[in-house]
Formats: sequence, C-alpha cells, structure tokens
Amino acid sequence: MNVIKDAQPGDNDFPLAKHTANYTPLSPLSFLKRSAEVYPEYTALIHGKRTLTYGEVYTRCRQLAHRLSQHGVKAGDVVSIIAPNIPELYEAHFAVPMCGAILNAINTRLEAKTIAYILGHAQTKVLLVDRDSTSVVQKALESISNPPLIIDINDPGASGEAASEIEYEAFLSTGDVNYQWLMPEDEWASIALNYTSGTTGEPKGVVYHHRGAYMNAMSNITGWHMGAHPVYLWTLPMFHCNGWCFPWSLAANAGVSICARAINAELIYSSIEKHDVTHFCGAPIILNFIINADPAIARKLEKPVEVMTAAAPPPASVLQRVEALGFHVTHVYGLTETYGPAVMCAWKTEWDSLSAKEQSILKARQGVRYQVLDELDVMNPDTMQPVPRDGETIGEIMFRGNIVMRGYFKNKEANEAAFAGGWFHSGDLAVMDPDGYLRILDRAKDIIISGGENISSIEIEDVLYSHPDVLEAAVAAKNDEHWGETPCAFVHLVNGASVTEEEIINYCREKMAHFKCPTKVVFRELPKTSTGKVQKFQLREWANEL
Repeated sequence: MNVIKDAQPGDNDFPLAKHTANYTPLSPLSFLKRSAEVYPEYTALIHGKRTLTYGEVYTRCRQLAHRLSQHGVKAGDVVSIIAPNIPELYEAHFAVPMCGAILNAINTRLEAKTIAYILGHAQTKVLLVDRDSTSVVQKALESISNPPLIIDINDPGASGEAASEIEYEAFLSTGDVNYQWLMPEDEWASIALNYTSGTTGEPKGVVYHHRGAYMNAMSNITGWHMGAHPVYLWTLPMFHCNGWCFPWSLAANAGVSICARAINAELIYSSIEKHDVTHFCGAPIILNFIINADPAIARKLEKPVEVMTAAAPPPASVLQRVEALGFHVTHVYGLTETYGPAVMCAWKTEWDSLSAKEQSILKARQGVRYQVLDELDVMNPDTMQPVPRDGETIGEIMFRGNIVMRGYFKNKEANEAAFAGGWFHSGDLAVMDPDGYLRILDRAKDIIISGGENISSIEIEDVLYSHPDVLEAAVAAKNDEHWGETPCAFVHLVNGASVTEEEIINYCREKMAHFKCPTKVVFRELPKTSTGKVQKFQLREWANEL
C-alpha cells in the first residue's frame, strides 16, 4: 500500500493514515479535467463568432502548459498576462498552474510604471500580452533589466500592434496534446499572484494557494445556487481576484463563459437575449449600466437573471430599481486577500413577505460568511474582542480560514500587520446587527469624524442615491477648522437633470441627522478603478483643494 503519511496512534478500526487511494491535494485544475472527460462536446467559451468546447479548452491548456515548460517555466515561477476577458485569459487560469507555475493576471488599465513594478517584483518569466496593451507593456519593459519572454495574443477585437514575434496560437499549436501535467504535491502550493491597487505606496502581491481557490470556487456555486451548466456573462474582469474564482467555478459545473472585451448596457441585454445568460457578476457600476440604459435598450426580463454584486456597497435604492427589471441580485463582500467574495447576504425565506423597499435594505447589508470561511467577526482591533451585536458599535471586519490568502509576496512587515492576533485584518469598519449579519460603514481611512462623531460616508451615499436625479454619488471627508472634518459629496447627475447644491443638501437633511449631511456638493463624474470602485483618495484630495 502506498502510504503518504504514517498512521497515528489510535483505534485500529479507524486508521488515520493518508493513502493515495483516499487523499489527493485539492486543486481547481481537477475541475477542468473532469468537465473535459464528462462533457467534452459541451460549450465552454463563446467569444464573438468563436466557440470552444470543454474538450478543446482542456487540450489547448495542456498544449500551453507543455510549451511553457519547454521554455523553462517550472514550479514557483510566475507567468503574467495582460488581457481583457478573452478565451486566452480563461485558459491561462488552468494552463499556467498545470506546469507548476503561478498565474499573475494584471489589470489592463494600469500605467507603465506600475506594470513595470509588478513584473519586476513578481520576477515574471513569461508575459502574455493582448495587442491593445502592447504599447504600455513596451514602455514598462524599458525599465526592466531582465525582461520576460513576451507572447503576443492576437485577438480579433484588438487594434494594437503585435507584442512580439511569438504569437499565442502558433506557440501552443506545437504543444503536446497529451501533456502529462501534474497536480500540486501540496495543496498549499501557490496558484495565483494578484496585486492590489495601491492608493499609497506600491501595490502588494496577494498569494493564493490551490486549496483556497478550490474551496472558494465551490462555495461560489453552492452559495449562489448556480446548478449545472450556467451561462455566465463575463462583466467582471478576470484579472480582478481571478474573476472572484469564477473561471474555476465554471469549470466545476461545466458552465458556458460568454467573453467580452468591454461591457455596456447594450451588450448585457443583447447577450441575455442571444445566449440565454443566467448569471453575471460586477460592481454596482454594472447595476447602474442596467437601470440607466437607453429606453430603446432597457426592458423587463422575461425570466430572472442572477446578478452577484460587490466591490462597493450597493445602495438599497439601486438594488430595488434593478430588481424591478427582473434581475435577481445577490450581494457579496470580500477583498483580494480573501479570493474575492467571502461574505454573502444569504437570503431568508421569511423576508419574502416584506415590501420591495424593506427587502432592498436587508439585501444592502454584506451578510454572513461563505460556507468555506471558518470565522468572520467584527472586532475591536485593540482588544481583539468581538463588538456587541447591536447594530451600532463599530469595529473592524476580520477573517480566519482557508480562503484567506497565504500572505503578501515578499512583504514581511505587511504580513505581520495583516495577521496580527491570529486574524486577517480587513481595514473595513462595520457593525454587527442583532441577527448576525454584518453591515459595512466604511474603510477605516474613509470614516468621517466630525466634532467627535463618526459619520459613515456609505450612509450618506445611500441617501444620495435615492434622489431621482442622481446617477452616481460618493462622499469623502473635507477638512474643517471648526468641526475637524465634514462630509463633501461628489454627485454625477442623470443626463438632462438640473439640481442645485442647496437642493441636494436639503434633500439629505430631510432624511438623516443634520450633522451627517454634506456641507459641500460637487457635481462631476467620479474617478473609478477598473473594477468599479470609486477612488476615494482622489475625492479626499479634491475636497481639500476646494
């Protein structure tokens, strides 16, 4: 018998040894292999006129893994990719770890300086580049002394020049279709490296392991009740937390991935009609696309489409409006450090009898832990004790379990701070409601302290979003000689709307305590990251320049 680990002392009727027959390391790579074996002719990817089956995707991934290994890529090496949501990025989620390497999917909207830092810090050995990113990558490479091998992805939707003489399709075409890739020997081996979008200092590299990716991919399915063979529209960037682990989730339940280089309301509605889309994810900006779509495009759906939203807390008014169109929203919360979503506003049947407004208020909360997250709490970071479940006492959200990152790559100081006290510190401030559902108030750095009172920018934003003429809103602290800080609102109006600063402030004063209301309103578009998060550091700078 092939014994992996010696048996421990105990009852002989219940042997404790691990054997090859009863133990293999957990890895999401097993999902693709199974779907290719069971559903080889089922559609896996659709991109414009191009369609790939699970059998074809599995073969292509084996070929790419083989060719990477031939170029010296080995266990522990980093392979980076810069591409929008196209089949090659999906394939990289499997092919790169199939040869033991670590996938680093880079945000397509980053500037050359940050890309250069990431490539250098990660010690990238191979870089796959979509042609629309060729120019920024070439500029980034100018400052790298030991540049990686560049492979050009020639997607038909791209308009840029070739990144190198090595073209993706030609590169993998000579790979071994029967390449005998190996599962990781240790499920805690690294599978992905994701860099956070740092607002101050350099971005931090978040390391995922195979076990965490496997578990979160499965929890996406069970928590969202996805079922077999969903049709998933890629509105969420795959480079963001590895698409919240959904490339691996979709391989597990043999779903269809509808790829798209860019997202707008017309594409969402047309994809639903053409491909019978059942699910998609995205930040609240995606919900805004839907509810503010041109009347010629927007329509109430014939059957519900499941939408998972996160990144920024969705205002209750936005949830209510999007669900009225036939979209069923599930609100989740997480961070890059928790493989994407790790908290879900799990729905309870007793809430079905409530009004649409009451339901949207409940759904706007972040909720409870994912099934595979061991512990979640709102704690006092000084005492490391849970705050009272009173919906009022503020603490920091903390995580503990298998879907917390391995740590920050080559950053001992950040790791010591993040894992102080045996918990992962999120930096997000929240309260715990009496029913055990957490509700975020702000990032620790975004809470507004006015005259000694804590003011949640999210609470003010929720009120602003309920105004019929407000398309988008965000609130940041503005320095004040008397109060220390006061709220400053940045508002982007619906096209054609005409509202004054005074009217917005008075609207807020009618709906909340006066000390919480904005003292200044600025009408302008909001600066955002590629994942839809408002860049509040930029708003704070603007507020204090006024």
